[in-house]
Amino acid sequence: MLQESIHADGERLLRDSGVDVVVLDGPGDARMAAALRDADALIVRSTRVDAALLDLAPRLRVVGRHGAGLDNIDLEASRDRGIVVVNTPHSNTESVAEYVVAAAFSLFRRFDEGRESLAGGALQQPSSLPGQVQRAGLLGRELQGSTLGLVGAGAIGRAVARRVQALGVAVIAYDPFADAAVLADAQITALESLDDVISRSDILSLHLPGGDATRGIIDARRISLLPDGAVLINAARGGLVDHDALIAAVRSGSLMGAAVDVYEQEPPAADDAILHEPRIIATPHLAAMTDEAVQRMAVDVARSVLDAL
Repeated sequence: MLQESIHADGERLLRDSGVDVVVLDGPGDARMAAALRDADALIVRSTRVDAALLDLAPRLRVVGRHGAGLDNIDLEASRDRGIVVVNTPHSNTESVAEYVVAAAFSLFRRFDEGRESLAGGALQQPSSLPGQVQRAGLLGRELQGSTLGLVGAGAIGRAVARRVQALGVAVIAYDPFADAAVLADAQITALESLDDVISRSDILSLHLPGGDATRGIIDARRISLLPDGAVLINAARGGLVDHDALIAAVRSGSLMGAAVDVYEQEPPAADDAILHEPRIIATPHLAAMTDEAVQRMAVDVARSVLDAL
């Protein structure tokens, strides 16, 4: 068994099951090629598992992905070699859903802008702070009475819906693959057009896989469909959103702000404009990274790998 460094509980489960585990420090570990020669299973988080890597592992029977997506796994090359691929599609659901709600609160209440204005000395007049907040254009919005639009209504999207519905937020969704009965039970109104969902969303939250089929799906035209004062949250995959168009919409004031947790190139360059726009919360792909989620992912992938073996 070969794996990237993950939570100790996953490693302990594997060892307690009689598996010999070699823990590597990512794809740059000098021991990688030698360890792959003898590996029956491989567990990764973000390491790219392509045909070239698989060719180094003639005994490999299963690849486990520590996370929900499989973007970094060459599924065709794995199938050609008879290698089973498993992942942890539900282990980070709650953590990502909480991130989306936290981002919506922060954007609607302008936490970052308010903090920067206060720390930067912009609110130092000898008058009440609430009055200065209003004059500085820092009035926020209430989530209650707003509409959340989900682009993708799988487990994470529905977990977001449950949370915001308790706050008085209506939820609509575009997901041609979702079970209509499941969405109805979740009190999510399914619309047949992505553009219709976007044009009716005060908060637009993306929950799509990456890849060629979805790259740039939220382009300049679709960003322009969002109502004035809307916010966009992408904690799904980099490449879904045209960042230049998003920055332009935020700077123009048509969007109240955005939260971006994922990037087509990770990490993004330090001078990437998306990292320096005051009304865009840019975080380092941390939506799923809580103690609880990492533990669940490690244990879940270990169990799935053991089942496959």
